[in-house]
Amino acid sequence: MQIFTDITDFYSVQETAVAIGKFDGVHRGHKMILDDLVRQKEDGLLACVFTFDPSPEIFFGLGDGKELSTRAEKRRLFQAAGVDILVEFPFNEEAARMEPEDFVRQILLKQLHTSYVAAGPDLSFGKHGKGNFMMLQDLARHYRFDTRMINKLTYEGVPISSTLIRGMIQEGRMEDAAACLGYPYRLLEDVVHGTGIGKPVIGIPTMNQITPAIKLLPPFGVYYSEVVVGGKTYKGMTNIGIKPTVSDRERPVAETYLYDFKGSLYGERAETRLLTFRRPEQKFENIDALRAQMQADIEAGRAYHGLA
Repeated sequence: MQIFTDITDFYSVQETAVAIGKFDGVHRGHKMILDDLVRQKEDGLLACVFTFDPSPEIFFGLGDGKELSTRAEKRRLFQAAGVDILVEFPFNEEAARMEPEDFVRQILLKQLHTSYVAAGPDLSFGKHGKGNFMMLQDLARHYRFDTRMINKLTYEGVPISSTLIRGMIQEGRMEDAAACLGYPYRLLEDVVHGTGIGKPVIGIPTMNQITPAIKLLPPFGVYYSEVVVGGKTYKGMTNIGIKPTVSDRERPVAETYLYDFKGSLYGERAETRLLTFRRPEQKFENIDALRAQMQADIEAGRAYHGLA
């Protein structure tokens, strides 16, 4: 997959099928659009995703500034979906002022050589988001390219959207979120050194990952998880939070205990998948109380993972 991050870098000499959007989470609804793009390869088109980085919401300071997927996570998901070209267009004041028709002419037609655009019914593009799917269709007739609207999927009668999934994550409903995403909610980050008390003090070695500031986190607490690293998948238990019993840190950390794992993962990039919520994070009276609770969590986790 080719990745372009500069407005002067990207240019396609081959005709493309394009999807435009934020793609936060790259959920099942987004996957339908991506699948439609990939099918256009049969007609000789390249599958191209056009997205902004940062998103307009983050650029203008709207919302809480948190997203379901980091740049690295999106890239991995796009590549797995079969995307050929990913444009991470730098969003700035100039981009925000671009009229919808100028976007179509300058970006889609001139630089991406677009002949096909797939989008959901809530498509918006151009200055103030004035461009919608109806306008896209009108411009497509004028400039002679094809469009297709991909209708939304639903979950329990509600249209799947990034907003819906965000609410599920914030409530710790990991199974519902996974059903909408099409995969377990995950954290893709390097393994770093922690406080150093896991194995020598508590007797339970853990794998630590710093959570990026942009990443939307579920409620602080313990989750049963699985970790993919080095091409292998391990069952585990992950604590998301600030570890109030043993630390005064403010930056959240994902701390994972891997069942029956021996070795070192420092410096490796690990994908931690949060499968189900076990209990909220709490501050214990002392290390012994923390150790006893963690042992109970681990035993319950063995049963959850079928390892008991």
